Amino acid sequence: MLTLIKNGEVYAPTYLGKKDILIVDQKVGYIKDEITIPNDFVDIKVIDAKGKLVVPGFIDAHVHIIGGGGEGSYRTRTPEIQLTDATLAGVTTLIGVIGTDGTTRTMTNLIAKARGLEEEGITCYVQTGSYQVPIKTLTGKIEDDIILIDKIIGVGEVAIADHRSSQPTAEEMAKIASAARVGGMLSGKAGIVNVHIGDSYDHLKVILDVIENTDIPIRQFYPTHINRNKHLFLEGIRFAQKGGYVDFTTSSIPKFLEEGEVKCSVALREMLAANVDISQVTFTSDAQGSLPDFNELGELIGLKIGKVASLFQEVRDAILVEGIPLETAIKVITQNPATILKLKQKGSIVEGKDADLVLLNKEDLTIDSVMALGKVMVESGNAIVKGTFEN
Repeated sequence: MLTLIKNGEVYAPTYLGKKDILIVDQKVGYIKDEITIPNDFVDIKVIDAKGKLVVPGFIDAHVHIIGGGGEGSYRTRTPEIQLTDATLAGVTTLIGVIGTDGTTRTMTNLIAKARGLEEEGITCYVQTGSYQVPIKTLTGKIEDDIILIDKIIGVGEVAIADHRSSQPTAEEMAKIASAARVGGMLSGKAGIVNVHIGDSYDHLKVILDVIENTDIPIRQFYPTHINRNKHLFLEGIRFAQKGGYVDFTTSSIPKFLEEGEVKCSVALREMLAANVDISQVTFTSDAQGSLPDFNELGELIGLKIGKVASLFQEVRDAILVEGIPLETAIKVITQNPATILKLKQKGSIVEGKDADLVLLNKEDLTIDSVMALGKVMVESGNAIVKGTFEN
């Protein structure tokens, strides 16, 4: 199958200017100033991208693909993700995680759902474990999970600084990070530890203790929810200035922002103003996870659900409202997570890499079309490929 995208302005994410892109099966075959179809040639699907910006497919590196929640008992368990939740939001690669509930949400469920999403047309990997320590793995060992299971690329989300966590010590976190690191080295995977950071003023203390007192490097950890409140965000700036990765959560509700959560687009601007390199920052949606609101006694008083659609909404706001250049802002959901997670075929528009592409309307940066592994999933804003149970 050949598909030719003509006349689009390409951000790879580096700005390449007006280019034609020839898709050969699932890969980017050629990127040229102009590609002309010869006479009497095989059928080629031609997409006219005039007035469009062509960017890499988005990577959402923290999604509760089998659902999450449950903090308000069984009825508050959130539903699993559907294919078009991702594709309509421009997301072509997902990383699945388990959150608070590591009992009824299991690794077997997680891997089965990841494979199901891949059968439906997008790419999906997972992290082993959940909030709890000791880590509940698939094989019995973190290293074995990462080395032997193709879908497992690291550990997470392990919770710290949160009343819902198992209150892991620095010694326990060091052992987790060491096992993940060795598993990653032996398999060629990232082997990174995705860490949920809660509201506690302990902030990143457990991680910092590991970094300061062991040989584990700072980039072995991938802390998320760094924008959940102002005091954690300021600690996040200091962590990034030390060389660490930081991840902002795009799903939110007005009440959280009123109470001090830092809007992702604003957080990105402030990180850059603090001289943090853009390559250290990512956005993730925490989609299908619950957005629980607790009172001062730790009692649940409200619950919403995260959405994948929030991912690009915040990048768009970073560009249109905060004035961050598109080729910079788009990296937080394309090139940066691909590099951090060692997804070598993802995150950029390069000949030979996977043909995951998003076409944006130039005038307002809305999503027009989405291509995953060379197949058009969304066209003119409408899902033309739906999940098994969405039809």
